[in-house]
Amino acid sequence: MAAQVLYRKWRPQTFDAVVGQEHVTRTLRNALRAGRVGHAYLLAGPRGTGKTTIARLLAKAVNCLTQVPDDRPCNECSICQALNEGRLLDLIEIDAASNRGIDEIRELRQRVGFRPNEARYKIYVVDECHMLTEPAFNALLKTLEEPPPHVIFVLATTEPHKIPETILSRCQRFDFRRLSVNEIVGRLVDLAGREALQFEPEALTAIARHATGSLRDAESLLDQLIAYGDEAITLQQVQAVLGTGSLQVVSDLVGYLVAGDVSGGLDAINQAIDEGVAPGQLNRQVVEYLRGLMLIQVGNGDQLLNLPQEALEMMRDQATHIPLGQVVKSVKLFNEAGRALKGSLHPQLPLELAFIEAVASDLELTVPSNREAAVGNSVQSSSGSLAEKAEVVETPASADPLPGPGSTTSPPTLSVPAVQPEAAPSETSPATSDLTLETVRSRWAQMLQLIRPRSALLQAVLRDGWAERVEGNTVVIGFDSKREFHRNKVSEDENRRVVEGALEQVLGLSCRVECESVSQRSRGSTSTLPSSSPSSQSRPVQQTLNRSSAVAREPASADGYRDATQDPVIRAAVEELGAQIVDVNDG
Repeated sequence: MAAQVLYRKWRPQTFDAVVGQEHVTRTLRNALRAGRVGHAYLLAGPRGTGKTTIARLLAKAVNCLTQVPDDRPCNECSICQALNEGRLLDLIEIDAASNRGIDEIRELRQRVGFRPNEARYKIYVVDECHMLTEPAFNALLKTLEEPPPHVIFVLATTEPHKIPETILSRCQRFDFRRLSVNEIVGRLVDLAGREALQFEPEALTAIARHATGSLRDAESLLDQLIAYGDEAITLQQVQAVLGTGSLQVVSDLVGYLVAGDVSGGLDAINQAIDEGVAPGQLNRQVVEYLRGLMLIQVGNGDQLLNLPQEALEMMRDQATHIPLGQVVKSVKLFNEAGRALKGSLHPQLPLELAFIEAVASDLELTVPSNREAAVGNSVQSSSGSLAEKAEVVETPASADPLPGPGSTTSPPTLSVPAVQPEAAPSETSPATSDLTLETVRSRWAQMLQLIRPRSALLQAVLRDGWAERVEGNTVVIGFDSKREFHRNKVSEDENRRVVEGALEQVLGLSCRVECESVSQRSRGSTSTLPSSSPSSQSRPVQQTLNRSSAVAREPASADGYRDATQDPVIRAAVEELGAQIVDVNDG
């Protein structure tokens, strides 16, 4: 004979033994004491919260033979014992999920008229009543409205919104609530004592948290752990059965999020899954942990979280190092990842994406900046080739200007290498009245180096410009008259502010920037500037195009040659930089 499961073996036999539904038990006991028992009840609430248990207790109490109302059910009279042993014919339990049609309800209506066999009332318990069809509800309606005096209906459901209003209005409704972690733990401790089990308190807490308010789920899991076979129930066993990670694993993962370490976080996710942690369970633990951080930050963590003191201290420390807004966003991201897990081809992918988005709140801006740096490094090695000007990516126009020398903070998306003037500004930096053309030209290369991490394209076009003259605190940048694109680009308000910020940083004073076109470069250029001849400056571009044209002459197939003008880099150079294609075969 199969062993009886815990939730049936130790089902509460009195109203006092029911856990977590005092508002229901108190109302029913008062109704029994006053003799005001209704003819139809609706018990609604989540699974495993005691609906069927209350229905059976009500059936015992209204039929109990004891003369003391407060002692009902007594569990000693013949009626109580018959119901406890499952042999009371006047308790009829119907599963509406499998008996949901109109024929079953018609048969029920025919039986309702018969008087009870041995009890005072016939009790009909219709479980999952929301599964009944509309014709079945209609057939039941008249019987519920005016049942025989010896019949009591108890309808139980997890989805009361699916029940017609005409049925709801004829029942006394009781809404069951989910049980708290402490209430479930207390019940599990009681069951463990009755079964003579040894356990770790943390193990029972983990079971209770996993049950999410369902006492029956918690009791079923405890039953499963008893069958695990060891002498005591440990936290490690619970984690192995559930496929959950330890609190330390979740704490480490959130720690990487707090530190902004994307690589470490992704490694932690994959390591946990490789060790057998179910992605869904890990995601749920992360959401619970982040919720804990949120509650701690708003001041309610100690009251609402049921965690060991060591875990609370660790979470309080992490909560001081992460903004509340990022925590809220992270909770939303991982909550959405939980829904995406079911349809994901790679189980850990939704977790990885949620983690990356939680760390990089400005991912759209960060990725282009990294690409600029990568492209810029490649371009810098090409010694002034066309790719330096055509393949770089411009920083979005909303970027803030570079900070001045007195600034203590830098824009969040700016990572500028530490380039300082050759001497401290207080010793050698010129005052406004001492600003000279030679000073600007001597710091020109440093200014370009500061601009590169911000906008490689801006740096590229500035290479075709030069310090033309200084007028008070205004630096006039000259461009060849054939370089209108370059002059217009630098003249844009956002780019001009970036140049002014860079000059302020290398010169140690504020200055304005203006751009103008000139027929040729000013004389007296220093060695830090590009060659003074426009034709010599365009020579690297022509040499690059010559090489591209030579490649274009190589056969791409037996049918012909590639057209060099279709190359996107060359086309951009022609349209935006004024370059010309020179065919080396034409001499």
